Amino acid sequence: MLKSLNILNYRNIREASLEFSAKLNCFVGLNGQGKTNVLDAIYLLSFTKSAYTSQDSLNITHGEEMAMVQGVYDEFTISCGLRRGVKKQFRKDKKDYPRLLDHIGLIPLVMVCPADHQLIEEGSDERRRFMDVVIGQRNRKYLDSLATYNALLKQRNALLKQYADAPTPPDDLLEVLEWQMVEPAEYIFRARTDFFREFEPYFQEVYKVISGSAEVPALKYVSQLQNRELREAYVKTRQRDLILGWTSQGPHKDDLDMRLGEYPLKQVGSQGQQRTFVLAMKLAQALYLADSTGEAPILLLDDIFDRLDSERVERIVAMVQGEQFGQIFITDTDRQHLTDIIQPGPDAKIFHVENGKIA
Repeated sequence: MLKSLNILNYRNIREASLEFSAKLNCFVGLNGQGKTNVLDAIYLLSFTKSAYTSQDSLNITHGEEMAMVQGVYDEFTISCGLRRGVKKQFRKDKKDYPRLLDHIGLIPLVMVCPADHQLIEEGSDERRRFMDVVIGQRNRKYLDSLATYNALLKQRNALLKQYADAPTPPDDLLEVLEWQMVEPAEYIFRARTDFFREFEPYFQEVYKVISGSAEVPALKYVSQLQNRELREAYVKTRQRDLILGWTSQGPHKDDLDMRLGEYPLKQVGSQGQQRTFVLAMKLAQALYLADSTGEAPILLLDDIFDRLDSERVERIVAMVQGEQFGQIFITDTDRQHLTDIIQPGPDAKIFHVENGKIA
């Protein structure tokens, strides 16, 4: 549980010191006032990076040279210091991490936000990222395998581009890289396969609750490795890959098949149905992490009520306030809206956000 949060010069929040409820925390304010930036600061402390940009300098308040975010949790304190032109400093109880990767999974967290529609509308990169974020929070070997595979993939692609027009491509070098790629690739495939076998019942149950059983969803993991041996595939496609200039086989081509009934969600789903589908994926992620790690993750719900009918909103709020979910942070533009749908009580706090100032 996140007990308190201190922010200095993070995006438009120049200074804030906040103490949280163990269950429900709501941030109310007009768009562009800084509600999402509070949630992003919490996200930063779990994943060592912003949910919205890979450039740390963009998270420092304009005109300032440094920023700091510090979270006090039940058993430790996590802090992140950002300074322009300097590598960020990330600490647990005042001790630096040897690798930022070593921090992932310490504070399980799930974020639901409007940008999640990219899971449907964008390419397979977004859907693989969904898998990586979930599995990586409970499986350190998966993150290491992913880092190793991506580094080798980058080397192979560089060789393919370099020798695309060469009369004699370096088969020996490519073969060495391919042999090295197979082991982490197969581990990634097995981890994703195991994950979806365990995850799918959570997704089906959550979707059923949110939709009121109005639709029948389908979410399937699709991989080239389901019907071919990767080492042989590399050999067979090497000449084609040289022409393409990139590697056409491997777990970096994995995807998720998202459907309503027998039809692709992107083609037949309304905005509300698509939003429900993605929400079910994210809330199921929280329940899956809670069961697999033994700790309910922090849940960030950023402006999730748009484009959903009132009945679905009420079902979502009733669900996340249940015992299966842990600490929750919600943003909305309408205080009355929150008051109407959230059960009042001592376990709820409401913060007002205006121009980066929080009260």
